[in-house]
Amino acid sequence: MPAFTFRPNERLKSRKIIGNLFKTGNSFGMYPLRAVWIEVEQLPDNCPFQMTVSVPKKRFPKAADRNRIRRQVREAFRLNKHLLQPTQTPPPKPIALMILYTGTDQ
Repeated sequence: MPAFTFRPNERLKSRKIIGNLFKTGNSFGMYPLRAVWIEVEQLPDNCPFQMTVSVPKKRFPKAADRNRIRRQVREAFRLNKHLLQPTQTPPPKPIALMILYTGTDQ
């Protein structure tokens, strides 16, 4: 049974990695989300992936609206992250993932 948790070591906080995401990352989009990812050499605590969510202030000026969208995206990721868990031996390189909310409505 998969562990439906979103631990602090699974959160992407490194500005350096986030900058590299936009410079050299791969992406795909499916309205209202866009995912950008890169393979990195190593993440803290040997975590297989780290993820963060971004919601534009320009489209959602109220912080409560942005926070609600972030919570909903993180919850959906938490419930489905077991699909990203590596099953190969040896495990593949870790992935840094950023999910951007591109929609205009909630």
